[in-house]
Amino acid sequence: MEERAAISALDGLMERNCSLIQEIEQDLARLSLALDQIDTEPDTMSFFSYPEQEDMDTVDRVMDLLNQSDPSSVSLDEAKAEQIINLTNSMLLLISSQTPLIKKLLKSYSSEVQLDPETAHPKLIISPQGDSVAYTDTWQELPDVPGRFDTTLNVISLQGFSFGRHYWEIDVTGKTYWELGVTYSTIPRKGTSEDCWLGRGAESWCVEFFDGEYTAWHRGVPHQLPITKCFYRIGVLCSFPAGLVTFLEADKMTPLFSFCAGIFSECLHLALCPGHNHNGNNAKPIVIRNASSPTSDL
Repeated sequence: MEERAAISALDGLMERNCSLIQEIEQDLARLSLALDQIDTEPDTMSFFSYPEQEDMDTVDRVMDLLNQSDPSSVSLDEAKAEQIINLTNSMLLLISSQTPLIKKLLKSYSSEVQLDPETAHPKLIISPQGDSVAYTDTWQELPDVPGRFDTTLNVISLQGFSFGRHYWEIDVTGKTYWELGVTYSTIPRKGTSEDCWLGRGAESWCVEFFDGEYTAWHRGVPHQLPITKCFYRIGVLCSFPAGLVTFLEADKMTPLFSFCAGIFSECLHLALCPGHNHNGNNAKPIVIRNASSPTSDL
């Protein structure tokens, strides 16, 4: 019962966050449109640039309000500042105490997958168990089947999922360059189109690590992540009920980035890119670390 209550609460939180993200995107779109109109109508700016004498009072009131809204001008007494610090510390302790529960919950969604060697780029080596992929400088003579990536260093899972919740942990220890995420099977696989790269088209979602920087990608839009620490195990969660793809650091369940897809129109496959040799520093494989008891679709 506790697990069901936790799942219900988590789904509710995901749905509320999804709605909030959509509202923010709508507000940003309206703001962008308003700014574009201001840029194309210079006369509307003349009020601020060259105000008439009778409008000076209005301008002064606006400027006064802006000055009062400046965060640097906000001051708190010591008692309030201490209360905020104590509240923040309590919230951090609460979040930290919930990590084992969250980890147990996510691991219950673990789904067994094997990498499909028929999709792997010829410079990728797939383990016999289908649980790891590594880059090689040697071009392997493999059948040029329609499903094989021939330019981008990608491989996707043999299994696809169309409902439920699914979670995987990916070991990227010793890597300086990698990409991982989920994709529809319709992702382009031939030629030099950018859509063949993970996250560059509408068919896939990914997080990339390169030269110490993390970037989340979808539809070719990069989201630079404010993270400098090098993580060794990345969790990937896809939830069909919530329409979410979430990436997190798997040891402490630290969220990295979430995509609000709304509704997935096709089956989702796990997708990995171990990256090129990267000046001899990126030879380690990417390894899928499945939990011991995968869950069935709920």
